[in-house]
Amino acid sequence: MNTETHALTPSDPTLLAYGREVGKLLSSSSAESWSNELWTIFTGYIISLKEQGHAPELCDTYFSFKELIAFFAEVERIGRGED
Repeated sequence: MNTETHALTPSDPTLLAYGREVGKLLSSSSAESWSNELWTIFTGYIISLKEQGHAPELCDTYFSFKELIAFFAEVERIGRGED
């Protein structure tokens, strides 16, 4: 997982493109709904590990999941005007 970040200015076309993609994603469901779905997916994954056996990538999967949950929580906060 690449966690390196770089600063973007509001006029940066990349930032605007990211914003459009997030807007498209949230047009189908709210941030809260996405978070709930992520919990369902992750729970199913954890339950399936009982049958699949050892998963050495579980730690990375967990932290990716945690970042996605934090992302949707932040998007929800911004959507409420709490920036």
